Amino acid sequence: MATLYLDRRDIELRLDGRTLTLYVAERREQVVPLALLERIVLVGASIRLSSRVILSLVNEGVDLLFLPARGRQGATPVAGPLHRDAATRVAQARLSADDNFCRWQASDLIRAKLRRQRLWLRRHARARSEHGRIVRRTTEHLSMALAQLETSPPDLARLRGIEGAAARVYFQCLVDLAPDALEFTGRRKRPPPDPLNATLSLAYTLLHFEAVRAARIAGLDPAVGFFHGLAHGRESLASDLIEPLRPLADAWALERFWSRDLRPDHFHDDQGAMLLGKAGRARFFQAWEARAPLARRYLAHATRRLAHAVRETNPAASGAPSASGTPSRAN
Repeated sequence: MATLYLDRRDIELRLDGRTLTLYVAERREQVVPLALLERIVLVGASIRLSSRVILSLVNEGVDLLFLPARGRQGATPVAGPLHRDAATRVAQARLSADDNFCRWQASDLIRAKLRRQRLWLRRHARARSEHGRIVRRTTEHLSMALAQLETSPPDLARLRGIEGAAARVYFQCLVDLAPDALEFTGRRKRPPPDPLNATLSLAYTLLHFEAVRAARIAGLDPAVGFFHGLAHGRESLASDLIEPLRPLADAWALERFWSRDLRPDHFHDDQGAMLLGKAGRARFFQAWEARAPLARRYLAHATRRLAHAVRETNPAASGAPSASGTPSRAN
């Protein structure tokens, strides 16, 4: 049990040695050895745990993610201290100001994202021929966008323009693919106005949490990115890392509705924000945990490669002579 999802009212978490015990109304419900845990996802505001429990969990390498069950507040991660190899983070910060390194890193991320968007859409069109013409038009646009990345990477402003234009065409295609009952008219984040947007937002939040965790384990600073610039309160590197994974989350989310594993009646409107109810969350988390290992393996591999590239490119982290010419590519 690497991940524990808690989505019940009035749960209390207590520690007994190296065992986490779950109580409901003072009755012991479940016992989980800490050695089996990597992350805990807590939904709602009525789960009780002391500062001692939180400190013990993060010191054991168990990261926490608090998710609101309703309302507009965002998710809150709680993690332990950063990796002790500060030299890698210093090198990472220096390279975040290196335009050449940033262009290569960002170009690789967006290339991977566009390729995966194109791949899953083509697979979908083969399975559902009625969507063939819509998908073909979109994949042609994605191919044109990819062609612009095949030579020397463009500067970040142009790269963001290419990615943004492709995203608009891509999500317009998803409008046509989504079941009519979802009333999906395009990607909307804050607040999500329909069931598909709510599902995408939750999936992206969980991916972001995994990216922060993977970056920290690899010795990187989750806040210092190469495609997403520095921004107060944002883990920009984590935002970078999940770009190639977004198409996998998109395909997974739509499949939940095509298979009717999730339905519109699993959601409710809360002052303009579409929220997933408890029954729907149980289905969501079960299906997500079956797919999440793929994303976790990708993130572990990507962050290890990036950390190696940072150390190899910057002598402050590796002790090696400074690399000249094209920097190492991590993705």
